[in-house]
Amino acid sequence: MSNNPTPTEATLEGLPAGLSVLHLLHRAGQVADELFSAGMGDSDLTPRQFEVLRTVSINKEPSQTTLVEQTGIDRSTLADIVRRLTERGLLARRRTRRDARMYAIQLTDAGEKALRKAAPVITETNARLLEVLSKREREALVKALQRVIDTYQQPPEPPKRKINR
Repeated sequence: MSNNPTPTEATLEGLPAGLSVLHLLHRAGQVADELFSAGMGDSDLTPRQFEVLRTVSINKEPSQTTLVEQTGIDRSTLADIVRRLTERGLLARRRTRRDARMYAIQLTDAGEKALRKAAPVITETNARLLEVLSKREREALVKALQRVIDTYQQPPEPPKRKINR
């Protein structure tokens, strides 16, 4: 039997053996989703869908690429979210004049209503998640999570260029 630590034990030096930060982050996300869903009642809007609606609302007709960059949601997932929200009448898509391959996304009246209904639930969910922490712990948590995201977030893919021959 080897005395060398396993990769998990070596990576998590100073933390309890067998602790999985990945699992803890996943569980914390599940708790947040459950709190949000409970607050939304019969609405089936998800936190990621809310974030897409919110991001569309603060940008003038963003492209899906802009939404990917600003939300951090991967392209295929974002395309699916936009499709679903469009089918539900919360978003509208139209081809841009500048590039017929791109869609400009707009919030519909129903989307604005859904956003207004969900905004206080987001605020309450954030408050409930953070109320168990001291002010110092809240600040440290947000700072640490943002650092992890900033460190490992992949830069957006550069636009593909046609090669003229």
